[in-house]
Amino acid sequence: MRRPGPRRRNVPAAASGTDPQGAWSNTRLLLLFMVVNFADKAVLGLAGPDIMRDLGLGREEFGTAQSAFFALFSLSAVGVSLLTRRVPTTVLLLVMALLWSLAQLPMLWTAAGFGTLVATRVLLGAAEGPSAPVAVHHLYGWFPQRDRTLPTAVLMVGAAAGVAVAAPVLPAVIAWWGWRWSFGLVGLAGIAWAAVWLRRGGQGPLAPGPPDRDAGTGAGTAGSADPAPGPALHRILLSPTVLSAVLGCFAAYWHMSSQLTWVPDYLRTDLGWTGTLAGAAVAAGALANGAVLLGHGLWERRSARHADRVPRLPWGAGAGLLMVVAAGAVAVFAAAEPLWVRLPMLLGPMALSAVMMTVAQTACGRIVPAARRGPVLGLVVGLASLGGVLAPVLLGRVIDAAPTAVAGYERAWLLTAALLAVSGACAAVFLRPERDARRLGVPADTAPAPGVHIV
Repeated sequence: MRRPGPRRRNVPAAASGTDPQGAWSNTRLLLLFMVVNFADKAVLGLAGPDIMRDLGLGREEFGTAQSAFFALFSLSAVGVSLLTRRVPTTVLLLVMALLWSLAQLPMLWTAAGFGTLVATRVLLGAAEGPSAPVAVHHLYGWFPQRDRTLPTAVLMVGAAAGVAVAAPVLPAVIAWWGWRWSFGLVGLAGIAWAAVWLRRGGQGPLAPGPPDRDAGTGAGTAGSADPAPGPALHRILLSPTVLSAVLGCFAAYWHMSSQLTWVPDYLRTDLGWTGTLAGAAVAAGALANGAVLLGHGLWERRSARHADRVPRLPWGAGAGLLMVVAAGAVAVFAAAEPLWVRLPMLLGPMALSAVMMTVAQTACGRIVPAARRGPVLGLVVGLASLGGVLAPVLLGRVIDAAPTAVAGYERAWLLTAALLAVSGACAAVFLRPERDARRLGVPADTAPAPGVHIV
């Protein structure tokens, strides 16, 4: 792994000598990082019916095992993100990948039961909790503010790609070698990624350096965090942008977690689909997520470069409206009777909620000084990921409490639709990072494009 270079000022890319090849090389590696990350998350849902059958679990118990993943997820996201001020993100990403990969391997043991499953999911969540905020913080060390939406979207595409790859591959592994080897495969994939990252990963020229011991006396170097302390942390965290971003990401995590946990079981149990067919449908839905994220990122880059010719909406308005559309699609998926009406919702409009994960992190990165960006992004993801904690257990209870599984799933999806609609409306009104950045006195690290962004 390359050592971080000399600390530099947070200046525009043109002035700092940003290496485009290095920037996109790191982006591609982190795309693969997220692919493995979300394959890890998807494995339990894809193997769910087989695990429940072999271990004798009900849906509520299975939901508890899925939620165990998030037991330390939030605390770890915040705690490790605080380390970004002193430990290079290259090191943190390497350690996380190794830990989450090793957490999968105990399930290969044939005697491993429900207790081992829960324990390994807790460890996996602790290792994966900081992955998204630390990866985003690492990327922002390579790209100036106006160019960040596309690489952030590419990073989030890795989430969809991980599910898209896992959905057809892991059911085949389960069919041939049993569900335990699905855990082993994703563990080995993570170890392979760590070996590549050790050789190829590197810090970007816009990454803030570690704070100097004597920074409080004013003797710090130019590369040490921020030259000025910036706004108080509580003012940043209580800004409308951060609060609406947390709520929007909470709903997006809830939606993602509910789909990963319950859609495979729904398709197999209630519709009678085979594991392979259900996996193909989940993969198609994940590809739709990836297409939405990548399309949004490309549109945003075009908007930033042609601000005088491209129609623009206030920050957050577009993403909020997309979440409201996704809420309508989830409601149709829940209540419509014909299958030919419901399935297109899963393969298209429901994916629009994923845009909020890109928009929220880019928006929060705008109103935070560079030295505080890692901790703030970690806190945002940590709070938002509580949606992933609550969705499997609460929706499992809703499904089990209903007279039939079909009725239970309908109630669960309608509850998800309501949450998406409310959070989308709040984002459309309150997610305004440029306005909050001016109020907080946080300048951009490069000259902003004229006008406001489309997201």
